[in-house]
Amino acid sequence: MPAVLLGLLAVLTASARQEQAPDKGKQEELKKERPAAKGGTKYETPPEEDTEVAPDQYSFNPLLAEKSLKVGNFYMKQGKLRAAEGRFRDATKWNDGNGEAWLRLGEVEEKLKDKVAAREAYQKYLEVASDAKNSGEIRKKLEKLK
Repeated sequence: MPAVLLGLLAVLTASARQEQAPDKGKQEELKKERPAAKGGTKYETPPEEDTEVAPDQYSFNPLLAEKSLKVGNFYMKQGKLRAAEGRFRDATKWNDGNGEAWLRLGEVEEKLKDKVAAREAYQKYLEVASDAKNSGEIRKKLEKLK
């Protein structure tokens, strides 16, 4: 019986020691936290590790703009106007100077009955492609949208 009690006591002592020692994951988290300012209580959050959740970072990339434009045209042919709008908007963010993306964005906004957004897109199209063949037609559309 005393041997059983000694074994039980040894197990309880080992268990208590494990609870007191912080785990390595917790130690790493504590190292990453830094005060935001002198005397501040807020801590800096680490960057998002999951790239699917992180917001897109747009910079000049004509290849991605062209891809977004093609996918947007595909959605527009299928009648999925909201999806097409998102792709055309992405194309304008990837390449601000892409006249076709601004034109398509204006067309889809016009179909979605968003006159303000359509007017902005058409105006940007005229800025980017001022010498376009259809600039007169786009100016007429702008007059109708006022």
